Amino acid sequence: MRIAMMVLRKLYLVPFLFYRIWLAGKKYIGDYMPGFLIGKKISTHAIQAGNITPEIHGLENIPKEDGFIFYPNHQGLFDVLMFFYSSPKPFAFVIKKEAKNVILLKQAIPMDREDLRQSMQVINQVAKEVQQGRNYIIFAEGTRSKMGNKLLEFKGGSFKAAQKAKCPIVPCALINSFVPFDENSVRQVTVKLFYLKPLYYEEYRHMRSNEIAEEVKRRIEEAIEKNL
Repeated sequence: MRIAMMVLRKLYLVPFLFYRIWLAGKKYIGDYMPGFLIGKKISTHAIQAGNITPEIHGLENIPKEDGFIFYPNHQGLFDVLMFFYSSPKPFAFVIKKEAKNVILLKQAIPMDREDLRQSMQVINQVAKEVQQGRNYIIFAEGTRSKMGNKLLEFKGGSFKAAQKAKCPIVPCALINSFVPFDENSVRQVTVKLFYLKPLYYEEYRHMRSNEIAEEVKRRIEEAIEKNL
């Protein structure tokens, strides 16, 4: 119901926005800035039309220099819109292969979790690009939790790209981001996003990937419990 309301309220913009998404996904492959900018426009319109109040906290925790990875909990498709809406820094995605045809994610890198070789290729590609100054979002749960504000286990392998790149890891806590698209309702909802203090390489260099995953999850769970 909420998606239908968004579309109806912004119907006059839909053809233009779809054209911009198509252009970003076809003409500008390899350049994530056009996709980021159109993502910002779409997220702003969606929030305005969807009876959604975004609360953004901790922008000061985003590293000033590019070349870092956001690691948020994953509640649904609206998660992506919250990052487009709030982040002052452009970013690309790593997504599961099943989501590669979602129109807003055409510039993301799909990972086949069942194919170890392909997964390692993606990890190496992301690490190389992060070292070159590109920022990424990786959902360490691998899929949305479907349990509201409760988290699934964070997969240690999701942090290997950060370890290889020796880059800042930025934990991010999403609260009620599942409500806009998962509940069949148009009631007003507040969605919160907390950018938490980053872990720098010096802090995690001696940790195994599963230990990093546990620490990032702990920080996110603590932020959710405190601010829910």
